[in-house]
Amino acid sequence: MAGELDRTDLKMLRLLQTNGRLSNAELADAVGVSPATCHRRTQRLFDDGLIRAVRAMVAPRKVGKGALAMVGVVLDRSTPESFASFERAIAKLKFVLDCHLVAGDFDYFLKIRVGDMEDFNRIHGEQLIALPGVRQTRTFFVMKEVVDNAPLDF
Repeated sequence: MAGELDRTDLKMLRLLQTNGRLSNAELADAVGVSPATCHRRTQRLFDDGLIRAVRAMVAPRKVGKGALAMVGVVLDRSTPESFASFERAIAKLKFVLDCHLVAGDFDYFLKIRVGDMEDFNRIHGEQLIALPGVRQTRTFFVMKEVVDNAPLDF
């Protein structure tokens, strides 16, 4: 990061996390700076990598992806090559929302959205267990999403 964040930067980040559709004028007014200054600061937040992207949060059920599964994956080997091979392959699967290398009983945890159990069963049998190096998977179906994609607290 090029420079330190001040109160205005932090306030801008918090506001944009809550509502990424704020216009530059609305954001400038909310943080008490001119629109030109706000635009410069917002651009710097993008350039410095503090804001990676702005996108809509689509309601999963409304597009036929109401089932959420968390999948623990164990690889057959714990080598940099096997991790790299798995990561390259998993990055190509559009139904995988998140993939995290973790410590503990699993090597990776995946967050997957599907239409229903039948849909999951199909992709599990055809794609997940066929990924390079996969020895075992354990699936946890989410019964209720209590907190999902909450804004960062800083």
